[in-house]
Amino acid sequence: MSIIIRILIGLIGLSFLVFFHETGHFIAARIFGVKVEAFSIGIGPILLHKTINGTDYRLSLIPLGGYCAMNGEKEYQEALEKNLKEIKGDKDTLYGIHPFKRLLIAFAGPFFNLLFTFIAMYLIACIGYTYFTHGTKVIMADEIDATINSPAHEAGLQTGDKILRLDNTEIEDWTDLVQYISLRGNEDVLVTVERNNEVLQYTVHCNLNKDTGMGQIGVYSDEKELIQKEYPSHNFFTAFPEAFNQTGEIISVTIKSLGVLFKGVNLTKVVSGPASITSMLGDIAIDGFKDGFRTGFVSVMQMLAFISLSLFFTNLLPVPVLDGGLILFAIIELITRKKMSPKLLRNIQYIGMAFIALLFVLAITGDIQYFINR
Repeated sequence: MSIIIRILIGLIGLSFLVFFHETGHFIAARIFGVKVEAFSIGIGPILLHKTINGTDYRLSLIPLGGYCAMNGEKEYQEALEKNLKEIKGDKDTLYGIHPFKRLLIAFAGPFFNLLFTFIAMYLIACIGYTYFTHGTKVIMADEIDATINSPAHEAGLQTGDKILRLDNTEIEDWTDLVQYISLRGNEDVLVTVERNNEVLQYTVHCNLNKDTGMGQIGVYSDEKELIQKEYPSHNFFTAFPEAFNQTGEIISVTIKSLGVLFKGVNLTKVVSGPASITSMLGDIAIDGFKDGFRTGFVSVMQMLAFISLSLFFTNLLPVPVLDGGLILFAIIELITRKKMSPKLLRNIQYIGMAFIALLFVLAITGDIQYFINR
């Protein structure tokens, strides 16, 4: 029962992000004069609906996100069936408006995912939180387990060394150290340490764990150095620049994480599918709120912010079945000043569908392995 509750909680969180994404499309479509035929909370069979100003607002049975059905989305298929040279549409349809407006409508969904990340960071900045971590004094991993490779030990570091900097980045605690090293698999890092009041420097090669995609240098923290740290709360005004900075940090981490996928990692283990993400989100929510409302709220917001930013980047991929595909086609139309052939769109779409199918297989395989290893 506990697993079911966790999954349901995770589904609610993911569904909200999808719904927020579709809200972006909805608002942009209304601004640029495209008729929205239906806007639904949830998918599947319709439970309740009411038509207002030409839009059928729906509450659907399955609480998985929602959808924004715009006038003219079927014109592409009709152009194929009638063997037309271009997709024709009225002024209130998706393919009948200027391509720049279509670009903005397509971009509005991913933009709302980015906007949610900022909102989450803003709320966290207003609330603040307390967390526990360890100091930067290290223990060589191969001294605890001889089977573990320790590039740090091989480079000259010793148990008891206190790490001061990694490259040119000041390291204040163990959380800083893990975040820096984990994104630098198969890279060399200049490690500055303090040993017996002497400052020393060593070049350490970070190993890449191909099952997790994380960099490792083979050190453990000294658990005796437990530190309580406070992320201070900000007022209404100072929370804005803080949220911008934190959002920028998340964007940087996400881009670097995507780069790890091209370093030869095990994609079936590194890529998480919707089932494992849902389960992890539910775990974070339940475990976090056990420690208090503030801890639970901050934990959930942080997780949702990362997922929402991932949706932002994923939907911008230039694949026809994603928003990025529609954006790409709109850009091509803007440059050539000609509407693309429906047959060309179909052929490109086949390639896009194959790409999505590959991602789906990787995600499902990752989900299966995640639950097997639990």
